[in-house]
Amino acid sequence: MDQIDVNAIWEKVYTLGVEYLPKVALALLTLIIGFWIIGRITNLVKKALDARGMDPSLKSFLASMVSVVLKVMLLISAAGMVGIETTSFAVILGSAGLAVGLALQGSLSNFAGGVLILLFRPFKVGDLIEAQGFLGVVKAINLLVTTIVTPDNKTVILPNAPLSGDSITNYSTLDKLRVDLVVGISYDANIKQAKDIIMETVKKFPGVMQDPAPTVAVSELADSSVNLVVRPFSSVADYWDVYFGVTEAVKVALDDAGIEIPFPQRVIHEAKA
Repeated sequence: MDQIDVNAIWEKVYTLGVEYLPKVALALLTLIIGFWIIGRITNLVKKALDARGMDPSLKSFLASMVSVVLKVMLLISAAGMVGIETTSFAVILGSAGLAVGLALQGSLSNFAGGVLILLFRPFKVGDLIEAQGFLGVVKAINLLVTTIVTPDNKTVILPNAPLSGDSITNYSTLDKLRVDLVVGISYDANIKQAKDIIMETVKKFPGVMQDPAPTVAVSELADSSVNLVVRPFSSVADYWDVYFGVTEAVKVALDDAGIEIPFPQRVIHEAKA
């Protein structure tokens, strides 16, 4: 067996040390300073998102994403300083990103939709919205889905991708909803009297807003009745109480005044032999 040349080994180690030790030291220094700077940048991003009133779930995700992206870039730069070929890193990351993107195509679309919703805020938790054929109060906005509760207390889960790309009706933006009712009175009734009674009843009903003022007007001369539209405004929370309550109160008030609310009638004549 050949005798090991210790001097040659030490010379090789010395040569490698002289060549790579400064690079390793510079890479470590770069990592230390880089991680400190990334921490500062992440905190600045969080403060900026707080100032915008960003949703907590989106704020946390965006800050984490910024931190991860910057750290990956820092590690690749440090590897390049040591002399490691960074092209392979880029290829591996690109291939992994493509594979994950293809596997999670639907989820990524919903994720992108969730980011758009949380950024542009077409609605928020507690709003009454109509979207994708459903009407309900928003209970949660997550990165993939939005949860609403319908008036009949059903929970509906809406994927964010179609939700962010379709029309949305937000009934809570102005916190005022118009309640549309139609009341029919007899052709024999005094229209002005009926309108005055309905207006008085509507104005004093709890939950009805005085500004904008309620409206009572003739809308149609139907086959068996003169139809009046009754349009008070209410808050979103009081909408159904006003809808059902005003309907009942108007009926009682017209009955007390002797004003008939017609109903369809069928007259049958007996045929003579």
